[in-house]
Amino acid sequence: MCGRYAASVQTDRLIEIFGTEGGPRRDPEPEATGPTDWTRSRWNIAPTDVVPSILERQRDGQVVRRLEGLRWGLVPSWSTSAATGARMINARLETVTTKPSFKRAFAARRCLLPADGYYEWYPATAAGRAYKQPFYIHPHEGLMAMAGIYEFWRDPRHGPDDGWLVSCAIITTAASDDLGRIHDRMPVQVAPDDWDAWLDPALTDSGKARQLVHVPLPGEMTAHAVSTRVNRVGNDGPDLVVPIAEAS
Repeated sequence: MCGRYAASVQTDRLIEIFGTEGGPRRDPEPEATGPTDWTRSRWNIAPTDVVPSILERQRDGQVVRRLEGLRWGLVPSWSTSAATGARMINARLETVTTKPSFKRAFAARRCLLPADGYYEWYPATAAGRAYKQPFYIHPHEGLMAMAGIYEFWRDPRHGPDDGWLVSCAIITTAASDDLGRIHDRMPVQVAPDDWDAWLDPALTDSGKARQLVHVPLPGEMTAHAVSTRVNRVGNDGPDLVVPIAEAS
């Protein structure tokens, strides 16, 4: 799974990279519990945080690409509570086209979730004490465009025009051999040449959309151990991704 990640690229640079129109936009999030200042650099993003996302929507008869803040943890439109999102931070590529919670979003509401890299934990022992060692996993260079889906949910306690929550999930698959020793799952990505097709709301053929995802090949990503400070959600800063050997 992917349960924590870093996204430090400034919004003006994201606008340039992904070719979005206008500045950051955020829809109302009545149930958001994590940090809502999603436009700042962060190195310890956790479930229920509002995260930067690239998506395309019909506005005034035209398809517009936007940089928006979505809450991480997908809440299906039919859910009775936004709390279900905390358990739906990831969608498995193997079942995303068939699982009721995700299949409608995958067919029509796909997004890109920019990231520097993500964290996974591996069981370890030191001085006779068992603990989980965090690893930071990232491309050798450049930005990750993680494949995501998003959904609209309305809080029934609000009126028909209020209380809307827009949430997202990261699509994951089996980890490549070199990363599987740390964790058996990893996020899938979308290559730049496929961004337009992936984001296109007119592409509703799930089979064709599934062909657009990129599963990183062995050697495409790299990993190194980092401080256990990342275990605490309240900790943040670029020091969290520094290799232990360099930080000591």
